[in-house]
Amino acid sequence: MIEPPLPSLDREEGIGELRAGNLGLRIARTADELDAAQALRYRVFYEELGAHPDETAARTGRDSDRYDAVADHLLVVDHDLGDGPDAVVGTYRLIRREAAETIGRFYSADEYDISLIERFPGRVLELGRSCVDAAYRGRAAMQLLWRGIAAYVFTHNIDLMFGCASLPGNDVDALAAELTYLHANHLAPADIRMKALPERYIDMRRMDPAEIDGRQVLVSLPPLIKGYLRLGGFVGDGAVVDPQFNTTDVAVVVQTDLVTGKYYRHFEREREQKDRR
Repeated sequence: MIEPPLPSLDREEGIGELRAGNLGLRIARTADELDAAQALRYRVFYEELGAHPDETAARTGRDSDRYDAVADHLLVVDHDLGDGPDAVVGTYRLIRREAAETIGRFYSADEYDISLIERFPGRVLELGRSCVDAAYRGRAAMQLLWRGIAAYVFTHNIDLMFGCASLPGNDVDALAAELTYLHANHLAPADIRMKALPERYIDMRRMDPAEIDGRQVLVSLPPLIKGYLRLGGFVGDGAVVDPQFNTTDVAVVVQTDLVTGKYYRHFEREREQKDRR
């Protein structure tokens, strides 16, 4: 793996922040910052997108689970709102193999057979719980999150990223074009192809691929899935309906040399511009 001079993002060292105008990105370092991320997730997933809270979530107004305690949480902070938890406007949860081992599993194992990923010889990273406040869903916040992931990948020498990405709603027939397109055009190689658990497996091949307008489907795909595809990402075999979150999920996997190559060029350009000043 090439190692350009990317900013380091490390919770334990308490260092590293990326900036894009008034927006900054860092890893959550305090309990209050984690709480802010969980509160944002609740507002987006439950209040806006129609997920169904359990008793704990409804009482606390927080989206939380046992994986939060072992994860690193990327935060997008609007410095115009301050530097503390109240300024958190975006988040992304990152779980390394070593962290998952402390509780015995990855989150994605609830929906997919990830044994191929678990046997992968390099360092792996699970991505999940991505959300951005509605007022910040332009290009800047998502680009900053992707830059943060790239920096994190370099910091921790990650070779493979994976996770579940969501399409809105539980009606798989309404999502027939999207699911079929992803299966026909972006199916992962066999050696890293996650497959939905048998009891949850839904065939993604729901129509003739020849009948699909690929350009129209790409427009309709959620921005997060399009982001994975732009980085050369793949999808697994089978979709999974998640009734609690009111979504239909697909497995995604990204080889990080594709991510690092893109952002290496980005940061090299930044460095050259600074050198000319």
